[in-house]
Amino acid sequence: MEPKTPSDSRTIMTDLVLPSETNPLNNLFGGELLARMDRAASIAARRHSRRIVVTASVNHVAFNRSVPLGSVVTVEAAISRNFRTSMEVFIDVWIEDRFSGQRTKANEAIYTFVAVDDTGKPTEVPPLIPETKQEKERYAAALRRKQLSLVLAGKMKPEEATELKALFVSS
Repeated sequence: MEPKTPSDSRTIMTDLVLPSETNPLNNLFGGELLARMDRAASIAARRHSRRIVVTASVNHVAFNRSVPLGSVVTVEAAISRNFRTSMEVFIDVWIEDRFSGQRTKANEAIYTFVAVDDTGKPTEVPPLIPETKQEKERYAAALRRKQLSLVLAGKMKPEEATELKALFVSS
């Protein structure tokens, strides 16, 4: 399989926050933002794998800033790491000031997708080669997140989590 870069999967979706998508405080519903992030992440995972993809987990969501009615919201998603059949997708959410046009990071999330064949069976995905400093940092952190998840789920023994030991054990 031909390796790919995060930029090969980069997906950017920009939209306006409408009144029907807001809560009583006139901010975008969290669930609406989750759906937008899921769609962008799904497209990124499909671009990387060129397969049908399914959401396996929402690993992290940070609602750091509210997204007001009328805001221009941009959701950017790209593969941060691949494993055998799964892909971690890192999502950044930006809001644009209506008057200055300045973009501010509002939220971020990390989703995991699994590539499947036409029968729904998991299938291998291409390797990922991070290029930028940020891509390399996200790539390295993805393995720590995966190992932590496996340890917490009882699918990996803590002593086997090499990336986690490196964080806590001095040599």
